[in-house]
This record gives sequence, structure tokens and C-alpha cells, in this order.
Amino acid sequence: MDIRMMPRRASVPIAIAALTSLLLAGCSGKDDPAAAGGAKEFSVLVTTENTQTGAMFDDLKANQCSDAQKALPYTLSQTPSSEMQAKVQLLGGQNALPVLYAGTQSLIAPKGDLQASGQVLDLKETFQKLGVLDQVTPAAQSVIEQLYAGSFPTVPLQFNIEGIFYNKKIFADHNIAIPTTLDELQAAAVKLKAEGVTPFVASGKTGWTISRWLGAILYSQLGPDALQKVKDKKAKLTDPQYVAAAQKLQELGKYFIDGITNLDYDTMNAQMLNGSAAMMYMGTWFLAAVNDPKQNKVGDNIGFFGVPGIKGYPANVGSPNAINAKLYNDGVGSWLTCIAKNWGSESLKKQGTFSGFKVNTPVDTLPPLTSDIQKKIDSAPASVLWFEGLFTPKANNDSSANAAPLLTGAMSAKDFMTLIQSDLDAES
Repeated sequence: MDIRMMPRRASVPIAIAALTSLLLAGCSGKDDPAAAGGAKEFSVLVTTENTQTGAMFDDLKANQCSDAQKALPYTLSQTPSSEMQAKVQLLGGQNALPVLYAGTQSLIAPKGDLQASGQVLDLKETFQKLGVLDQVTPAAQSVIEQLYAGSFPTVPLQFNIEGIFYNKKIFADHNIAIPTTLDELQAAAVKLKAEGVTPFVASGKTGWTISRWLGAILYSQLGPDALQKVKDKKAKLTDPQYVAAAQKLQELGKYFIDGITNLDYDTMNAQMLNGSAAMMYMGTWFLAAVNDPKQNKVGDNIGFFGVPGIKGYPANVGSPNAINAKLYNDGVGSWLTCIAKNWGSESLKKQGTFSGFKVNTPVDTLPPLTSDIQKKIDSAPASVLWFEGLFTPKANNDSSANAAPLLTGAMSAKDFMTLIQSDLDAES
């Protein structure tokens, strides 16, 4: 699954959903694997597009996790992301889920079907019993518990924070310091545009690159619980202070790149990587491009700072990776212990990617910006969710589709917030 957390795909067809609901209700008649002593192998199911997880397990089983591998051999199976939800539902109904599987947020959430059928392991309790809960970074645990109403059902094999990548040379040439408030950020944009520099770049064709700005502004102006209050029906996006945040984004809109409506994702990145724009809101998966000399034409001149006014960073933990509670045994526990102690360092060392686990073995060969961001992640006391993190699928899609019209003023702030709130009300 794409770690950028793009707008969610539509649900599987109704016929499949109806069939799998029957299966999950216990109509398959297949024996419960728990009765047979749990897992006989450490089976993993991830999407076909996910090449990172399999490579990491191949490395760990041959090295740090070799003892766990001997006791419970690792196996991998993969399915296209477009088919994963249907497959997980079907396997769940047949009591045939593997040990670790890439589920969906709705299936493994506290009220989800797989939780109800006892096929989602409580990882907070498990990590505590294994003595490795302290290996999960506070920022990652914070995100997971916000996403899943206080529960901990996913192994954080990935972790990304979001903020503003900026061109250090442009800032220095124009005598601009890193902003500490939204007003200072806007003042920097005003100055840059007046001096012939494009302050911000985003992709109108990839609307979440704009809507994430709105979430950041809400957190900055209203606090870290701004969107949780909407989820809990203690506030609405149509409330005056929420509409005001959308209006603030429109104010900033005049400082975004010209032609943003038709700008695609790759061109947006290129504008940042070739020095044509001063700032871009993005997640830390962008480091893969920053660290690629074929793409990055400005070298070490790219830096990163958090959106002013937010304590911590908007963040995500990538694709959900649940553990089948019915297969849990000591062998699975050994694998989870090894993952908790080693995944953080190895993913950073071998792939240059961040996870929700601590980096216990220093990685000395990291590029400076990657190292700097790792320190920011380690020191973050908590995190907040991205704008659509608690949204329904339709609200997610409408947010992305209408982000560019909001930014450019083609759609009013009130109309945008009314549309998304209507989506939330309709599916609640």
C-alpha cells in the first residue's frame, strides 16, 4: 500500500462484501487454528506493490532473526492492492489468515469484522508481555492509538512525518529564517513572491498535497484535537473557526505555483528538486527522491521543518499490518520481539526508510537530512493525524478532488467544509 496515504479506494463490490460477511459470521466450518497450537510458520501477506517488507524479512531471517526463523520459518505471499481487502475478508471468514497480514483500517479497527472474529492481536498488550513496548517510538504509538480509538492493532513497519521541505539556499539568499508562526510563514511567502521566487508548490491533480495543508493549519490554530473533535461530533467542519482555517489556506493560495490545477505529482516534486520553488508540504517518503542524485539537482540545499504551531508532526504508519490472534504462539512472539528490536535500524540502514520502532544501532552513513529527520522523529513526544486520517472514504475522496478549487478560490471555504461535513454526516 502506498505510504503516502492517498485517498482510499472504493469498497469491494456489494456481492463480495455480503458473501464475506457470512463467512466472517462463522459459516465456513473450517477448524480454528488456535486449537492446533497456533502458527506452524511465520506467514506474511502484503501487497504486490510493497517490495520493502519482503526484502526486510529476507534480510532479518538471515541475520538478526535467524533464531526466530529456525523456530518458525518465514513465508511470504502477495496480492495486488486493489484485491487485498476482498482477499483478507475471504481468508478471515475461512479462518485462513496468515500470521501477519496487510489489512485495512476498517477491518482491524475495534468495531471491525476481524476484531469481532478474534483475528486481530492486541499489540500493546503483547509488546508489554514481550518486554519490547519501549521499542515503539512515542510518535508512532500516538498515531496508532488515534487512528484506532485507543487500541494498538497494527505493527508499525513504516512511519512518516509530514512537514515543509524548503530550499536552504533560497532562504539564505533572501534572508529568511525558518518561520515559527503561521504569520511568519505567510510573511516569508509574501517576500519571496515579491522577489520573483515561487514560495510554495503542490499538485492540483493530486489533491491531498493541498488538503494536508488544511489539516496542518487546523492543528496550528485549534490544537492537536481539532479533527478528533469532529470525529467525536463535538465540533463540525462548518463551525466558524474551522471555516476560518480553510479561508487561511485560500489566503496562502496566492503564493502557490502558477498553474497548480493542472500540475501533476512528479512535476511538483521536480519543482522542489530543481530549485524552482522554495517550499513544499510533504511526507518524509520524499527523502527517497531527495537522496537520489539523478532527481535532486540542488544537493544538500533541501531542509525540513515542522508546520509552525504544531506540537509534533502530522504522521502516518503506512499500511495496516495486523497479527492474527488465533495463530499467536511463542514462535510468533519471538519474531515480534526481533522485529521490535531490529526493524528500525535495519530499515533505515538498508532502505533509508523510517519505521515506528527505535533505531537501536546507529546508522553512520545516512545523508544529513535523513539523519536530521530521524532525530526529529525520535524526539517527537506525540503526533497528530493527517487531514483525512479520520474521514470516511467519500469524505476522503471529495477532500482530494476539491482541494485545488478551494486553494484557488474557485470553491468557497464554506462550501468546501460543508461538502466534507455532509459526507461525514451521511456515513456516520
